[in-house]
Amino acid sequence: MNNKKLLLISGPTATGKSDLAINIAKKIKGEIINADSMQVYKDLKIITSRPVIEKQQNIKHHLYGYKSGNVRYNVYDWCVDCEKKIKEIINKKKYPIIVGGTGLYFLSLLKGISDIPSIPEKIKIQSNQEFDKIGIKQFCEKVQKIDPLSLKKINKNDSQRLKRIWEVYNYTGNTLNDWNNKRQHKFIKDYIFNLILILPERKKIYEQCNNRFLKMIEEGAIEEVKKLLDKKYNNSLPIMKAHGVPEIINYILGKISLEKAIKKSQQITRNYAKRQITWWRGSKLKPSHLFNDFPRNSDINEIKFLKNYTN
Repeated sequence: MNNKKLLLISGPTATGKSDLAINIAKKIKGEIINADSMQVYKDLKIITSRPVIEKQQNIKHHLYGYKSGNVRYNVYDWCVDCEKKIKEIINKKKYPIIVGGTGLYFLSLLKGISDIPSIPEKIKIQSNQEFDKIGIKQFCEKVQKIDPLSLKKINKNDSQRLKRIWEVYNYTGNTLNDWNNKRQHKFIKDYIFNLILILPERKKIYEQCNNRFLKMIEEGAIEEVKKLLDKKYNNSLPIMKAHGVPEIINYILGKISLEKAIKKSQQITRNYAKRQITWWRGSKLKPSHLFNDFPRNSDINEIKFLKNYTN
């Protein structure tokens, strides 16, 4: 067995990545590592579609639901944790299967990441306060003045990335673009990897997003968000911005109807899926196998390179 082989599975939300990972893990003696930025939080299980224990079918799952919602978990933290799990799995003579929809996690793990200092919580709070005070248009103008090159690389409506550019400059004194041009920290080297990408027709993904959110409501998403609200986390924390959370909170507080909360959450999820599709189509990471339909409608035996993981 070549002890430096990885299998990656990604694609937009609600496309069946987790089930595919389990089916492949059973076939190749694999263990699954989470690559979804929201499924790391233990406070949210239903609304992030974290794989439930009953459905894991005795396949080991790692980096799921193991971080408290009161921490800011970022791509660097994930890469460090993922690298550790990869080595542990390989030492057991099994294959790591990394699965999730956060494309940046995959890119950073494989290509490296800039050694940007960790941004303190007080700076993040300041950026949120400034953003809320002046609004996205003026905030974008500020970012344009401090780091126009980084601004060119993002969607100007992406509030999180706008704040990231502002935070890096205001904390370090250097632009995010300057940091990104410095030496990259490498996490894994000399690994053979194959990427399975799931990209069904966009209309079908949107329909799946809508149906899945309704199922979340049926399974107790509102009660889950109520418990999250009781913990009184700062609203600027990533967990408080998980798709559907702000909308359900507004419903709980009586600001909007349940119907409106559901429709808005479905729209936000569809918008996210659209961004994921765009990201992968423009990504430098090219798939070894592409599913143009949901994996449940396909035979995994058509993935030719899997035989290389059964030696």
